[in-house]
Amino acid sequence: MANHGKSYGLSAELDKKREEKRDSKQEEEVLDWIEAVIKQSLPRDQPYEDILADGIVLCDLMSAIKPGSIKKINRTTRMPFKLMENIGSFLEAARVYGVPSCDLFQTVDLFEKKNISQVTQCLFALGRTCQAHPDYDGPTLGPKLSEENRRQFTEEQLSAGKNVIGLQAGYNKGASQAGMSFGKARKILD
Repeated sequence: MANHGKSYGLSAELDKKREEKRDSKQEEEVLDWIEAVIKQSLPRDQPYEDILADGIVLCDLMSAIKPGSIKKINRTTRMPFKLMENIGSFLEAARVYGVPSCDLFQTVDLFEKKNISQVTQCLFALGRTCQAHPDYDGPTLGPKLSEENRRQFTEEQLSAGKNVIGLQAGYNKGASQAGMSFGKARKILD
């Protein structure tokens, strides 16, 4: 894929921080989950980012989760814009499926191997989103999404709460900072 050579200065520091965010255990979990969903083994002798970089595995994953969500997968070409199209198709299908946009990654994050930890985060978000769909009965990845827990209070409970003075209301059982002074007073001279 794209190799821009060694980076220096701020770019090198940012690359190092992004690399430190990676978690090999999570990456293994993601690969295990993908294999279980698509019912195919992946080439584990390759690095994680290389397995996913062409977008074919991601498109197969999304097609297995929601059949028909990916219209076309470019399998035979090595042309960069076609491979990036695969990644873009996966991202659009994931967005439509319900993955929050804040969890999606940019195409270049994967294709140019810029931010692989964001790719892993996106796949965990997809795994959580699958659990929220009743029609999905495949393997799961990550914790289940939380559900709304709406509470109903009676008028009596609401009015009882009005009589409570919280500490953030400025009252702390008579204690105050009155009379306390630290350091010298600031003097403004003309």
